[in-house]
Amino acid sequence: MNETLTQEKSIYLQISEMIENDILRGILLEEERVPSTNELSKLYAINPATAAKGINILVDAGILYKKRGIGMFVSEGAKEMILKRRRSEFYDQFIKKLLQEAASIGLGKQEVMNMIAEAEEE
Repeated sequence: MNETLTQEKSIYLQISEMIENDILRGILLEEERVPSTNELSKLYAINPATAAKGINILVDAGILYKKRGIGMFVSEGAKEMILKRRRSEFYDQFIKKLLQEAASIGLGKQEVMNMIAEAEEE
C-alpha cells in the first residue's frame, strides 16, 4: 500500500482500489488483517472517515470483514470476487464499446482481432 493518491478520483475510491490491488497481487492474503483506518489516515495524511469510507466499500462487497476488537480482514474468496467484478466491468466498459465503435466504422470481428494481435506485438 505504498501507492500515491492522485486528484483523478475520490480518495476513498483510491483507498478501496489500493486494497483490492494488494489482494490481487498477493500482498494481502485471505484471513490477513488489512491496515486500520487510523493507519491509512496516517500513511496518506487523510481524514480517518475518508479511509473508513474506502474500507466500507469493500466490507459491503464482502471482500473484507470485521473481527470485533481486532480489525478488518480479507474474506475467503476475496481475490475471486474482485477478479469476477473487474472482468465484468472490463467487458462492459471496454469490450462492448470497442465492438460498437468497430461496427460503426465498418470493422469486422477478424479485423478487430488482427488489430489486437498487432498491438500485442508492439
